[in-house]
Amino acid sequence: MKIYRGLRHPGIAPGCALTIGNFDGVHRGHQAMLALLKNEAAHRGVPSSVMTFEPHPRDYFAAVLNKPDMAPARIVTLRDKLTELARCGVDQTIVLPFNQQLASQAPQAFIDDVLVGGLGVRYVLVGDDFRFGAKRAGDYAMLDAAGLAQDFDVARMQSYEVHGLRVSSTEVRAALDEGRMQDAARLLGRPYSISGHVVHGRKLGRALAETAPGKADGFRTLNLRFSRRAHAWKPAASGIFVVQVHGLTDQPLAGVANLGVRPSLDPNDVNGGRVLLETHVLDWPAHLGQEGAYGKIIRVDLLHKLHDELRYHSLAALTEGIARDCADARAWLAGRPARI
Repeated sequence: MKIYRGLRHPGIAPGCALTIGNFDGVHRGHQAMLALLKNEAAHRGVPSSVMTFEPHPRDYFAAVLNKPDMAPARIVTLRDKLTELARCGVDQTIVLPFNQQLASQAPQAFIDDVLVGGLGVRYVLVGDDFRFGAKRAGDYAMLDAAGLAQDFDVARMQSYEVHGLRVSSTEVRAALDEGRMQDAARLLGRPYSISGHVVHGRKLGRALAETAPGKADGFRTLNLRFSRRAHAWKPAASGIFVVQVHGLTDQPLAGVANLGVRPSLDPNDVNGGRVLLETHVLDWPAHLGQEGAYGKIIRVDLLHKLHDELRYHSLAALTEGIARDCADARAWLAGRPARI
C-alpha cells in the first residue's frame, strides 16, 4: 500500500475509488466497507483509496478549544491503522492533516478541491452517518448531487452488525474501556493489539531482581512509548493484561503488560504522564540475549484484562504485585479457549 501525507504528491493516482473516514480500529464494519470499495475499484480499473485524518478531528477541536475531554480515546495508533488498511488490500491511503484550513473549508470546496481536483475520484463510498466540510454542513445528499453534476458515482453503506450489535468504533471503545477484550476482538475481527519500536526505559524491572525470588534478572520489560504531542494518543484501553508478543521469534511469546501512565512509584517520573505499554515476557528466550529486543518493531496482542493500574508504595510491594499478575496470566493462558 502506498501512503501519502497530503495531496501534493506526484505518485498519487490520477483517478481512484475512494472512501473517507477516521477508520479508528479498522473494525469489521470498516473491513466490509473496504471489501466493497476494492470490488468497485476493480470494476472501474482504478486503485482503491482511503482518505483519513491526523490528528482525529475531535483531537484538533479539543486542542483549539482547550477542552481535552472532547478528545476521544483512540483504538489504534496511526501506525496500526495503516497496517490494518494495508492488510485489507487498500492500494493507497492519503493522510490529510486536520488543521484550521481543512476545518474551515466549505463542503463544496472540499468536493471541488480535494475529491475532484486533488484525487480525480470516480467513485466515493461513505458510511451512513457521513458528514463533511465546515461545521459538518455537508451530507450524503449533497455529495450525491455533486456526483451527478461532476461525473463521479456515490454510494452509501449501511450499518454492519455482528450478532445483532452494530459494529462501530464507539462500541469497540466501550468494550476496551470496560475490559471486555473478547467482545472487542469479535468487533475487530482480531485480538486488540498495539505495535511499535522497543525503547529503553528506566531499567526498573532489573532493579526488582533483588526482591524477586528465583528471578535473577527481575521483571525486565519491553517498552513502547507514545507521543508527547498536543494530540497525543489516548488509548481506549488501560490496565494490566495477559498478552502475546509477536515479532521477536517465530512463535508468539506470552507475557503480562501494563498499558497506561505507570502510577506505581514516582509521581515525578520523567515519563511525565505519557502513555507506555510495558510488557514482561513470562519465559524470555535465552537466544535473544538481554538486549535482543531494543529497536525492533513488535506487536502486542492484549488478550485478557487482569485489573486496572494500581499504585504500589515500595519496590517490594510492586514485585509482589507483578509476581501475582504473572501467576494469574499463566493460569488464564493454561485455560484459554482455542479461539477468542
